[in-house]
Amino acid sequence: MKLLVTGGAGFIGSNFVLYMLKKHPDYQIVNVDALTYAGNLENLKSIENNPNHVFVKADIRDAAKMDELMGQGIDVVVNFAAESHVDRSIMEPDVFVKTNVLGTQVLLDAAQKHNISKFVQVSTDEVYGTLGDTGLFSETTPLAPNSPYSASKAGGDLLVRAYHETFGLPVNITRCSNNYGPYQFPEKLIPLMISKALADEQLPIYGDGLNIRDWLYVEDHCSAIDLVIHKGRNGEVYNIGGNNERTNLHIVKTILEQLDKSESLMTYVQDRPGHDRRYGIDPTKTMTELGWKPAHSFETGIQETIRWYLDNKEWWTRIQSGAYQDYYAKQYGTRLGDRA
Repeated sequence: MKLLVTGGAGFIGSNFVLYMLKKHPDYQIVNVDALTYAGNLENLKSIENNPNHVFVKADIRDAAKMDELMGQGIDVVVNFAAESHVDRSIMEPDVFVKTNVLGTQVLLDAAQKHNISKFVQVSTDEVYGTLGDTGLFSETTPLAPNSPYSASKAGGDLLVRAYHETFGLPVNITRCSNNYGPYQFPEKLIPLMISKALADEQLPIYGDGLNIRDWLYVEDHCSAIDLVIHKGRNGEVYNIGGNNERTNLHIVKTILEQLDKSESLMTYVQDRPGHDRRYGIDPTKTMTELGWKPAHSFETGIQETIRWYLDNKEWWTRIQSGAYQDYYAKQYGTRLGDRA
């Protein structure tokens, strides 16, 4: 099988590429990433010389390039490429619409033209909006996004659905809860708090810290997408969640406890606009239809994550300094841009 993975140098995308090449060593992966601020080729160092992995620096909005790549025998497209940080979407909504909506449309056009056997759109539970104190998001929950980020992801999802209904394109949409684990960009909650705690800096907590998220270890997310590729019913949406609802405050206190740091480092800051109160996801359909279940509890996953950031301090300090962005030029120059 030959896969086109977009956004494969980002957090979840790179973990997926590493997972798939380990699980299916005979598969071929063409990995496309624009290497914006969150794309980091250092995530993929371990497979630099793997003949079944080819990296192409390109933007999914580049219709000619996407057409060229999909014309080279691609079987499955897995679209991770997205602007994904809510705070950034509040500052620059247009960037999110261009990538998450228009970029998805470009990919769909190329997939339709080249008769791709499956298009997997990797989305988020944030498209469902917010929950009260009870209940869970199911695949039939109406979309009600509350931030420019989640609205742009919902727009991309609806295009994927429309290409299936209108053109018969074989698709699946996956909607996951909050991911955490190795290679997550340090502006996200868990790695941000780990890095600040290690530096004995103040840990900023939005509002009262009681916003609730369902946390999913990234490798468990990857295993679910693998099953969707192979077993997902055409046109279906699959929710992927860890059944690990925790408040932001609980997350921060857990990290401080694991690192033997004082809770005096916590500081409360003004809440961000449109901050959803609670997400909770029901993965029953994915578990019953595809036979998936997460291998990590939150307790084991957070321990592994903290250990990884402790063992890989150079990785995240290079991101904080900006030095990681030089890696593509130093390691590859321009020689990878046309490979595939």
